[in-house]
Amino acid sequence: MRRADNSGEKIDFVIPWVDGSDPQWLALKGQYEQYSDADAGINRYRDWDNLQYWFRGVEKYAPWVNKIFFVTWGHVPHWLNTEHSKLKIVCHEDYIPKKYRPTFNSNTIELNLHRIEGLSSQFVLFNDDTFITKSVSMSDFFKLGLPCDCAVIMPNISTIRNSTAAIVANNMEIINTTFSKNSILKKNFSKWFSLKYKKHLFSTLCCLPYKKFAGFFGPHLPVPYLKQTFEEVWTKEEDVLDESCRYSFRSKEGVNHWLFRYWQLVTGNFMPGNTSLGSCYSITNNNADAVSAIVNQKHKLICINDNEVEHILDFEKEKEIIKEAFESVFPEKSSFELQIGLKR
Repeated sequence: MRRADNSGEKIDFVIPWVDGSDPQWLALKGQYEQYSDADAGINRYRDWDNLQYWFRGVEKYAPWVNKIFFVTWGHVPHWLNTEHSKLKIVCHEDYIPKKYRPTFNSNTIELNLHRIEGLSSQFVLFNDDTFITKSVSMSDFFKLGLPCDCAVIMPNISTIRNSTAAIVANNMEIINTTFSKNSILKKNFSKWFSLKYKKHLFSTLCCLPYKKFAGFFGPHLPVPYLKQTFEEVWTKEEDVLDESCRYSFRSKEGVNHWLFRYWQLVTGNFMPGNTSLGSCYSITNNNADAVSAIVNQKHKLICINDNEVEHILDFEKEKEIIKEAFESVFPEKSSFELQIGLKR
């Protein structure tokens, strides 16, 4: 793959979002849901009402961003300033091929991002549960035209049922049948054994005796991507990606965008990054650690993950606790929000 040159290169942010309470969207989802036994859990779509803090974090701590591509089924938050010069609203129909629509599958939405018109060759993919809470620089995401990442070999072991483990296994099947582990490590030795990985380097060392990649460290944070990676993988693995995109809901049978991340790692199209850039917190019934991390701005990047490992007894209460924590850090509206507070 050709190395991208980031001399004056622009970096975009991409964030998919869904309004899980939209009656029209719910009605359409219900029509397809009755024919599917795939993953359509409530935690995939319910709204934590904290997206405004994502925009406030971007404006305050990443003012260098070129454009924000807000990917949506068609709805937008009532408070969003859709006329903002840096904001581009992208509906599914604008870039997802018709044969895959309508879709309620986050994998389909993300696997086709390279088709978005005007998207820069360098972009960072955020989930709507990942936030910027301290100043980040362009070099936190890209250096020398390559995405910053952590090439750490780590077994994929899940302690959660109905997790992404099966999807990760599908990703790894493609990686291990396409690339030679020994050749990859020798070719980019300094990238795979960088001291930047600190304690995580021991995981790679422990996995060296095995002939195949056991899996990769996944921090569940925003991922920097080269658009050309998406294009290359689609060219070489079109059948697999096409099949994955045809599921209306997320399925264990498909792959996800992490395949593109893994591809960047094994092809050497990355620069060693900081493993301490951020952290992920699972929301349960006791979120003291997550609240503390937000309020004290412990990390540059933070994920507030709703994965229902522990059933949340009072969702509304926990939602307000998290919102109050973000409000303490970002009390002022950003220019991405309508200042008059009225619905458009």
